[in-house]
Amino acid sequence: MRLFRRGPKRDGLDAPRDPGFSFFSVDEAAWFRSQVREAFAEQGLEVTVYADMVTDSAGRQFGLGNLAAVCHNDDRGPRIWGELARQHAGMVLRTMDGPSALDTLPPEQIRSQLYPRVISRDALDAQTFAYARSVAPGLYEVLALDLPESVMMLTDEALEPLGEVRQLRDQAMRNLRDLPIESRETVKDSDGVRFEVVVGDSFYTASRVLALESLVRQVTGAPLTADGALVAMPFRHQLAFHVIRDTTVVPSLNALASFAASGYRDTPGAISPYVYWWHGGVLTQLSEEDEDGGGLRLAVGDDFQKLMERLSARKRPDTA
Repeated sequence: MRLFRRGPKRDGLDAPRDPGFSFFSVDEAAWFRSQVREAFAEQGLEVTVYADMVTDSAGRQFGLGNLAAVCHNDDRGPRIWGELARQHAGMVLRTMDGPSALDTLPPEQIRSQLYPRVISRDALDAQTFAYARSVAPGLYEVLALDLPESVMMLTDEALEPLGEVRQLRDQAMRNLRDLPIESRETVKDSDGVRFEVVVGDSFYTASRVLALESLVRQVTGAPLTADGALVAMPFRHQLAFHVIRDTTVVPSLNALASFAASGYRDTPGAISPYVYWWHGGVLTQLSEEDEDGGGLRLAVGDDFQKLMERLSARKRPDTA
């Protein structure tokens, strides 16, 4: 998985855009949806295709957002979209038509495959996930069961027979801390920008922000400072952080804000386009959308402003 994505050579941005998925041209979107319809037909299921989903005769709905983003980000271009659609349709139908893992797996195995997952408000149904914990504005933590072909986010009803939510979360956090680091890179430049990026195929890579203290020690070999860290979670397979030690926090904040916004666009499993301050386990949002909706801007509060002033004052005697 690459750190910075490059789009495949496809229709230029001057081509008419699809209203449902603006990263596709109208022609690309038509090809994508035709491949989706064929993929379900090969599985013996005729579907009606809409802009962002398909439905079958039983009224089941299958969203296309993640698949569209996967196709968009695949360097091989439209020639591979049919194969990706077939893989997706097969996996979805096996998951939906097969017995529930909650009914077939022993309780011990279920607990060993539990993980906390950070998702955006848009992916959350508040009525069925009443236990969900808010971790930042617009972001929530839920429990998920990791399966060979899919991830099952567990509703209130699904959790009830498994035990107390607090104990289940404790187990899920232990499982999260035990995940290996699949890949990491350091981003730095001569202006003082420096941050670490952890990437991986795991659906819980970004969710490791919930165990940031142990992750930082794994990646850097050193503990977090008392001032915490800047973090960004653009999408589920990527987590970036900058441990706050000195005035390099200023250029790193600007770089991470751009990094988060860029990584969030048109990605499967998008989480947040913003950068946050992790301090004592609390996430404080430091960037936000412009009032005109044309981009993002930094919006640091009083506490973070005081932190930057303190770090700047600490440096002055050394540079006088």
